[in-house]
Amino acid sequence: MQTVRAAFRDECARLGEALHGLSEADLDRPTDCRPWTVRELLAHVRSGAGRLADMLAAPALPRAEVDAAGYFGAPKFTPEVDAARIDSGRREARELDGPALVADFDRAWRATDVAVASAPADRVVRTRHGDAMSLTEFLRTRVVEVGVHGLDLAAALAREPWLTPTAAQVIAELLAGGRPVPAELGWDPLTLIRKATGRVRLDDRERAVVAAAGLRWLSFGG
Repeated sequence: MQTVRAAFRDECARLGEALHGLSEADLDRPTDCRPWTVRELLAHVRSGAGRLADMLAAPALPRAEVDAAGYFGAPKFTPEVDAARIDSGRREARELDGPALVADFDRAWRATDVAVASAPADRVVRTRHGDAMSLTEFLRTRVVEVGVHGLDLAAALAREPWLTPTAAQVIAELLAGGRPVPAELGWDPLTLIRKATGRVRLDDRERAVVAAAGLRWLSFGG
């Protein structure tokens, strides 16, 4: 739990630093998470980072039924769920101007961190999709959301990735399913994350090596 919490805190803090001073024009840039702009993607990340505070305020469930890998399953990314996710990000982005949105991201993730600090690691929460998950496993998904979408935001802003080492470790381990990545690929954690989430395409050789190793990436969208 402490490793995952540290990754969440590190990555949120780094993202907040990167966002300070953005102009309205920066926030209106397109992203590869189409059709979202930087502003709309940030609104989505803000909501995701703050979600645990409300979840922990609800009654605990008796047992977990889904882990972090199971959370990122194909049903989360059907056309209907994607459309609702896109509309939510756009709607929330209209509520605040740039500086207020950045400040609210900071407020949201810190509220989550405070709530997590006072809850046991095996506390079971219900996600907005209805999954029963342990606190640690759901927090792991938040690291993925903030870290991977941080890559999307960095690309949209034409900046070098700011992914933190702690978040990279948590995300890479989850995306690889705990299995070792073939050494012949020569991937560092950042490359693994980009490849496994479709941010960078696999070439034919990489595809063959991944298939031979029996690696199966998680379903991952917004």
